[in-house]
Amino acid sequence: MASAEEFETQAVSPNKLQGAKTFAASYAGEHVAGTEFVIGALFVSWGVGAVDVITGLLFGNLLAVLTWGLITAPIATDTRLTLYAYLEKIAGPGTIKLYSVVNGILFCVLAGAMITVSASAVRIPFGIPDQVGYFPTDLRFVLVVLGVGAVVVYMAVKGFKKLAAFAEICAPWMILMFFVGALVMMPTTVGATAGVDSINSFSDFLTVASESIWKDSDGDIGIWHVIAFAWIANLAMHGSLGDMTLLRFARKAKYGYFSALGMFIGHYMAWICAGIMGAGAAILLQTSITAIDPGSVAYTALGASGIIAVIIAGWTTSNPTIYRAGLAFSSLNHAWGRTKVTIVVGIITTIIACSPFVFSGLLGFVGYMGLLLAPVGAIIVTEHWLFPKLGLTRYWSAYKGNTTNMAAFITWILSMVAGIAVEQAGLLHLFFILVPLWIFATVTYIVLASAMGAKETYPEAAKAEKIESDRKAEEAAYLASVESNEEAANIKVSGLALAAKYISWGALVACLYMGISSYVNQDIATITSWLIVPTLIYFITATYAYIATQAATNVSENLESATKPIEAN
Repeated sequence: MASAEEFETQAVSPNKLQGAKTFAASYAGEHVAGTEFVIGALFVSWGVGAVDVITGLLFGNLLAVLTWGLITAPIATDTRLTLYAYLEKIAGPGTIKLYSVVNGILFCVLAGAMITVSASAVRIPFGIPDQVGYFPTDLRFVLVVLGVGAVVVYMAVKGFKKLAAFAEICAPWMILMFFVGALVMMPTTVGATAGVDSINSFSDFLTVASESIWKDSDGDIGIWHVIAFAWIANLAMHGSLGDMTLLRFARKAKYGYFSALGMFIGHYMAWICAGIMGAGAAILLQTSITAIDPGSVAYTALGASGIIAVIIAGWTTSNPTIYRAGLAFSSLNHAWGRTKVTIVVGIITTIIACSPFVFSGLLGFVGYMGLLLAPVGAIIVTEHWLFPKLGLTRYWSAYKGNTTNMAAFITWILSMVAGIAVEQAGLLHLFFILVPLWIFATVTYIVLASAMGAKETYPEAAKAEKIESDRKAEEAAYLASVESNEEAANIKVSGLALAAKYISWGALVACLYMGISSYVNQDIATITSWLIVPTLIYFITATYAYIATQAATNVSENLESATKPIEAN
């Protein structure tokens, strides 16, 4: 999409809003990612017990879904603005410039980790050794990263709609690969467990998991750390409201709950499956799990399909992350345009990705990312929801003509300093700081804003509220008409497209059958050699079916528009 169609500085127009399927695929695609190989394996290396991992991830991911569904999505669909546009409205251009730089840099590093993960798979056919240190040890790996980065940047430049389409095609297969990989490696972990010959019950699975996968080392990391990490792993997107950038395109706020597909398939099932794959790969390769990268783990379990899985898993996360970073930096100067900025950001991100440290230190990084960005989320939530209930005026700083909302700026800086000081002093683990930090930022902002002008009334406020109310009414009317037309629409898809769709489903079933067969027969060689066949069939047929369906949908919409035009302001 062109920069103008991304609505960087204004509310998304009703005719650009997307349906449920887009967000279901987007969350499943983005959060079933290459980093799941990293994080799932790191739980193994941490020495966290099996019960702590399985139970902790359940509750932690539930908290993440509730944060998306109850906080991020309602604000995004209410304002229809990017995080940066809305923060500028609340905190002023002065604050947004600093925030955009900090946020953009953090997203660059995060996207760089995804590109590195993808490159860890591409390196395998070239015989490049595992890259698990802080810096690359082979020049060829750098060249691989540059190639992978070029593809990622291209996709990010294409905009939100293209990213969603890419995820929609990849997500079902990606989800299946984690499950199949775990099935393939389970016999290996069973064979390494004394007293267990096969898994006939959940009790047997727990025994294998406790003795050969997640071995409890009685260390400092336990269930509460797992719960906290699962919640804050994506705090930048939900608690810090980064996903306003994506969810502003959602027709309904309840689409935020589609994050459950990402959390419980990606950050629950995939982390557990990745842990099983990592433990099994380490046993087969007779090495430590910390000495192998995601590419080696996936290739050992799934062969060539594992290479594709890691590549695509990295892409499906790095694409929207670079997209977010591009929007962050473009907010510094709207004249630059999102497309040009995204290209520059992508180049910087790709350079960062050349150093493997960006994924080897991922857990600590996401913790600090949340610490730096969470206070801003607290400020936005406070002004958007709490101010009206407390009798304070929203957007008061803008009505006063301030270029910088000093209450917001001071709150953010104080909160960051306080959070870093608490962590460095060892008073709280990094994963446990975010909740008290959010509360501290909320109280601080209310006190400072009240003292600086939020208690006052402004003539401009009533006028602005009226304009916003009219916009929402027009949007509601438009969406009601669109949904009615969609229900009545008769989208005709060719027989070839339908055949392609059914073949793609059959290819997924074949992948699953091969995984089950490998588990039952304890035969890794067959699946590593032949899983690539149904994989290629799936991508060819699923892509064709998607393109044909989209073309038929567009034809139907054009015919409908010709007979009954709908105007959107």
